[in-house]
Amino acid sequence: MMHRMLQFPQAWEWLMLHDQRPAATSGLSRSGRASAGASAAAAGEDAGTRAAGAAGAAAEAGLAAKSKDAVLQDHPELAGWLQTIESSAHNQIIVTELPGGASLLHGTLLFQVSDDESDVLPLHFRLTDRKLVTYMSDMRLSVRVQLDPWYEKLQRCQSAPEGFFVVLGAILETFHAGLDRFEKRLGELEQKMRKQNRTGLMNVIFERRYELLHWSHLFIPIKEIQGAAKEAFMDSLQEQEEFKRMELKLDRIQGLLSHYAMEIDTLLMMDDAISNFRGNDIMKTLTIFTALFMPATVIGAVWGMNFKNIPWAGERWGFITVSLVIVVVTVLIYWWLWHKGWTGDLLHGRRKGEVVGSAKGADAALTGDDAPLSRLRRGGGGAGGSVPGQRPGGRVGEGTGVEHDAPLPSRSSR
Repeated sequence: MMHRMLQFPQAWEWLMLHDQRPAATSGLSRSGRASAGASAAAAGEDAGTRAAGAAGAAAEAGLAAKSKDAVLQDHPELAGWLQTIESSAHNQIIVTELPGGASLLHGTLLFQVSDDESDVLPLHFRLTDRKLVTYMSDMRLSVRVQLDPWYEKLQRCQSAPEGFFVVLGAILETFHAGLDRFEKRLGELEQKMRKQNRTGLMNVIFERRYELLHWSHLFIPIKEIQGAAKEAFMDSLQEQEEFKRMELKLDRIQGLLSHYAMEIDTLLMMDDAISNFRGNDIMKTLTIFTALFMPATVIGAVWGMNFKNIPWAGERWGFITVSLVIVVVTVLIYWWLWHKGWTGDLLHGRRKGEVVGSAKGADAALTGDDAPLSRLRRGGGGAGGSVPGQRPGGRVGEGTGVEHDAPLPSRSSR
C-alpha cells in the first residue's frame, strides 16, 4: 500500500492511499512483463516458471502487508476503516461520530475515471473536520487534483470537508464531459427521428435511455454525499465556498438529467404515437381493400361452383355481364366509403421528409372553404375579431345565405 500525506495552510491534511505497484522483475516494465507472460502462457510455462511467478506474487503481497502495517503504525485509527473497505465494491455513505462527539463521514463512491463508460472505480473515503483519507486502486484521480486549478482550490479550503468537495468537483469534470457527449448523441437521434423515422430507432432510443441511467446511477451517490456532509458538519460546511459551488453544480446536473429524461420520454411517446398512426392506416387500408374486393370474391365463389344450371353460364355475354356487375358494385362501395369520409388521408401519400402523412390535404382544407370555419372555432377572423358576413350585434351568417343556427359540418359531411 502506497501512501502520501499532503498538508495544507488551513491546518487540515489529506492522506492518499493507493494499491502497491507491482515490483519490477527481470528488468521488464509492466507492459513488457504482461507481454512476456502472455507469450510464455501461449508456449506453455514449465513448473519452474510458474513457481517463480508464485514467489513474485507472494513477495508483492508481503510488501503490501508491510506497507499497510506502516500506515497503521502512523495512523492506528484507520484499522477498522481499512478492514471495512476491503470487501466494499458498491456505493455506501455512512454518517457517524468518533469518541468525543466529532463527526465522521466515510464510505465508498463509484466514479468514472475516464471517457470510457466501463472505467468505473471505487473511491473509499474517510472524512473528519481536519483530516481526509482516500483509498484508490490507481493514482489517476490523485494526480489530477494535484494540478491546477484543483490544487489551488485545495490550498484555499478551510477544512477537510471543503477539500473533499474539491475532489468531487474534479470527478464531476469527467461527468460533465460525458453529459456533453450524451447531449450530442441525443440531438442526432432527434434529428434522425424527425427526418427518417424507422422501426430500428426504437433500439437507439433505448440505448440513450440506458446511457442516461448510467449517468444517473453515478450522480445519485454524489448527491447523497452532499446531504450526508450537511448532516455531519452542519452550518460550518454550508458557509464554505466550495460546498456552495458544489450545490449549484449538482442542481445544474440534476436539471440536465431531468430534461434529458423528459426528452427521451417524449421521443418514446412520439414513436409510439407514430407507430399507432401508421398501424391504424394499414388496418384501414386493408379493410378498404377487403370491402372493395368483396363483391368479386362473393360472385367468383358463387359462379365457381360445380353446378350445371348456373345463371348466364351458357350465355354469350354472360362473363361480360358478371364482370360489369362486379365493377359497378365495387364502384358503389367505394363511393359509399368516400361519402362517409372513411377513406380519410389514404388518398394522400407520404412525401419525403414527412413522418406520418401528407399535409397537403390539411393545408388545402385550411385555405379553402373550411378556412372561415376554422377561424370561427378559434373565435375570430379578421381585424377586431370580426368574421366575414357578421353584422355588429348580429349572429354569424346574417346576410350571407348561411343558416343562422346551423351546426358546423362534421368531418364526414365535409
